[in-house]
Amino acid sequence: MLPILRKAFWLFGVAVLMLGLFLPGYTKLQDLRDKNSDLEKKIKQVNIENSLLQEELKRVTADPVYQEKIAREKMGVVRKGEIPIKIVPEKKR
Repeated sequence: MLPILRKAFWLFGVAVLMLGLFLPGYTKLQDLRDKNSDLEKKIKQVNIENSLLQEELKRVTADPVYQEKIAREKMGVVRKGEIPIKIVPEKKR
């Protein structure tokens, strides 16, 4: 009976030692996997945004109607003979 207890204590000691050695590494591995997953999601979002910006750039460089729209809305450009009217909203009381 005594040799069986001795083996059990040895196995328990080895198991605790292995757990103490490998648990921090396993935890770090899980953290790195989570970080990798988050970064892959960000990459997908950036790729989508990049493709949308490339489409926008193509429209800006090739479509004169779109160029005029942007110039009017964002830069306040008006055609010759047009009078710009600025509408100021009323302040809420």
